[in-house]
Amino acid sequence: MKTKITVLMLFCFFNMTVFGQEKTKKELKAERELKKQKETDSLINSKNFVFEAQKAQPLGTRQINLDYNTYFLKFNTTKTTSDLPFFGRAYNVAYGGDGGIKFEGIPENIQIEKKNKSYNVKATVKGKDDVYDLLFSVFSDGGATLSINSNNRAAISYQGVIYAPKKDESIK
Repeated sequence: MKTKITVLMLFCFFNMTVFGQEKTKKELKAERELKKQKETDSLINSKNFVFEAQKAQPLGTRQINLDYNTYFLKFNTTKTTSDLPFFGRAYNVAYGGDGGIKFEGIPENIQIEKKNKSYNVKATVKGKDDVYDLLFSVFSDGGATLSINSNNRAAISYQGVIYAPKKDESIK
């Protein structure tokens, strides 16, 4: 009888330990999510971040995975730089153009709209040969979608992440 009680007490003790650890795992996850949300909030409010494209979605076609982490859009209020691939229909592109969405310009009409746990950031950038309307949908975990409309090309969307620019990447 004594051994049954001892086994039962040990069983209850180990179960309490497991439940206690489970709670701390949930708390740690919540803390990480809150930290990431605060980082995302500060990036959006500073209007200085880098969007790294991981997937492209041309208008009316299937999604394309982008293999290399070299496609970006550096957003800043003083200078926005883009080097993104383009898949889709181009209406008027300069002869010998590189085919991508590459531009530098100063963003105008910047609008930031906060929704529950996400942001919508709208801006217009005049490049050398075209005008680009940018729409970022940024989520609390740092994931983002970028939609680009321009005068000379069909609309295209990109999925990726945003992060703070590195010191050598900072736009001045």
